[in-house]
Amino acid sequence: MLFLKDEGQQGQGLMEYALVLVLVAVVVIVIISLLGPQIGNMYSRITSGW
Repeated sequence: MLFLKDEGQQGQGLMEYALVLVLVAVVVIVIISLLGPQIGNMYSRITSGW
C-alpha cells in the first residue's frame, strides 16, 4: 500500500511540474507576441546603422 501511495504522489508532482512548464510557455509566447515587432524594429535600426 505504501508503494502505491508513493507512486501516486510522484505522478502528482510530475503533473504539477508539467502545469508550471505549460504556464511558463504560455507567458513566454504572449510576451514574445507582444514585444516581437518592437524587438524586430530595434534590430533593424541597429543593422541599418540608425
